[in-house]
Amino acid sequence: MLRFRISGISEDLAHTARTTLRSPQYGHPAHVETASGYGPCRLCLEPFREGEEQRILFTYQPFVSPGALPSPGPVFIHQEPCRRYDDLSFPEKLRSIPLVLESYGAGGRRLAQERVGARMVEDVLVELLGNPMAEYIHVRNAEAGCYIARVEQVFPCD
Repeated sequence: MLRFRISGISEDLAHTARTTLRSPQYGHPAHVETASGYGPCRLCLEPFREGEEQRILFTYQPFVSPGALPSPGPVFIHQEPCRRYDDLSFPEKLRSIPLVLESYGAGGRRLAQERVGARMVEDVLVELLGNPMAEYIHVRNAEAGCYIARVEQVFPCD
């Protein structure tokens, strides 16, 4: 059985965005506002409490592979510090969000794109990670298309 790890953006990126109010990767100004949508926060992967929480909007580039085609886009994080989600189980609160999963291979080349729909997200992850060329998956919002989280296969220790 395939195992996988789901991770939010790095704590360093979130800290830089909070303290400078600039995109850590591009230097563009960040914007603070009261949450008017569910998000979720790209660090803790928790949906925002609309009308209650302050969130920071900034430009984020999710690809780390050299040679990958840049794909910057808008992301939100909580203005107040929160803990990075980094776990072997898919976050329960993301299940109600319309999701699309994109698998990527060497050099950031997209291999497949699947809407989760009514299926279990784990089934779609297993299907996409079953491709031996797949190195990781991006979880995206199927309504807005924006990046939410990264998924990587976890291999047992030798």
